Amino acid sequence: MPISYEASLEYAQAQDRTDPLFSFRERFLFPQHDGKDACYFCGNSLGLQPKSVAYLMEKELDDWAKHGVEGHFRARNPWFSYHHLFTDRLAKLVGAQPGEVVAANALTVNLHLLMLSFYRPDSTKYKILMEAGAFPSDQYAVETQVRMYGYDPEDAIIEISPREGQHIIEEEDIINAIEYNREHLQMVMIGGVNYYTGQFFDLKKITDVAHRNGAYAGFDLAHAVGNVPLQLHDWGVDFACWCSYKYLNSGPGAVGGMYVHEHHGNNPKSFRLAGWWGNDEKTRFKMEKGFIPQPGVAGWQMSNAPVFNMVAHNAALDIFEKAGISELREKSIKLTGYLEYLLKQIKHLPFGIITPAEPSRRGCQLSLLFAERGREVFEKLTQNGVVADWREPNVIRIAPVPLYNTFEDAFRFYEVLMSLQ
Repeated sequence: MPISYEASLEYAQAQDRTDPLFSFRERFLFPQHDGKDACYFCGNSLGLQPKSVAYLMEKELDDWAKHGVEGHFRARNPWFSYHHLFTDRLAKLVGAQPGEVVAANALTVNLHLLMLSFYRPDSTKYKILMEAGAFPSDQYAVETQVRMYGYDPEDAIIEISPREGQHIIEEEDIINAIEYNREHLQMVMIGGVNYYTGQFFDLKKITDVAHRNGAYAGFDLAHAVGNVPLQLHDWGVDFACWCSYKYLNSGPGAVGGMYVHEHHGNNPKSFRLAGWWGNDEKTRFKMEKGFIPQPGVAGWQMSNAPVFNMVAHNAALDIFEKAGISELREKSIKLTGYLEYLLKQIKHLPFGIITPAEPSRRGCQLSLLFAERGREVFEKLTQNGVVADWREPNVIRIAPVPLYNTFEDAFRFYEVLMSLQ
């Protein structure tokens, strides 16, 4: 049954009063505008700081001061095994087995490491399929990977674009392209949620078709993790990686994450670049030749866990565990739907919403495509205490994040747009 919305402050405030997740807003620090919390709709670019970060950081600083190098084993959260703090919570968040996930490195570093393991081209199967207009890091990574093996990106990379006059990619076109190129296709590597349009792809369907046609399936989940429910293990996804500074609220430049299906991760013959933090923990400090990978994706780690970088990740994942991704998704659908409803009431500004209308095909992002005046509107929003995201050439991205955004936030945003001439 469709939800009945109303464009009124009273309606928005009534929804907030009955929202079981409303109190989670109090766990975050907001930028200020004229002495008040800004309407922060930029969680798809950089999430807000959890208030608990300062306390947890102080604990690590105290342990460093108290123990020095012995903090690797004597700290309250020993640094030697620090990455284990995240295993169960990340596994629950992305629908994986504990041995299939690890917090390590950074997003594009992880993408390169994983592609070096899974992109093993030969004279027949050497092509990679991805979406046109992928985030630049993905484009750069894929281009340099195929060049490393001596292939021409114009030949080796298959890009799937929206149809003429459309802005989102029809999944039918992805499926057809996989099947058409089966003879030469080695890998599918797509952003789980497109950063520009907010389109959420059917990762299970894409994975199934890739496998039926002899290709690996991997995904950049930067805009999906913490935003939409994922079941990577059950979907049979081969590999994935993500950042944690967007929806996961873990701070600028925060530690990234990796997933490798246990079928590959528990196979010692699966190729991976070796680093000492990926070596078997039981023999790591013997300092001997001969890399023995840890079982699972932990074997893809390279260097020591960046403890201070990971503190905010610890704080944020604790909040996610308490809120629950299913509950967050339920609110996300309703809150994003309300913002979409409000935006459709605005007739005097020249924009359209290019994010899919079906809740199952999007997360909590709405992308507003302006025919004109887009930059002007964006600057007016900023002047009125609305933090949004501008993407060239003419899109304003809005993310009503269910952890800390409210229905009143959505209505305040609508009010600002309505006031613009």
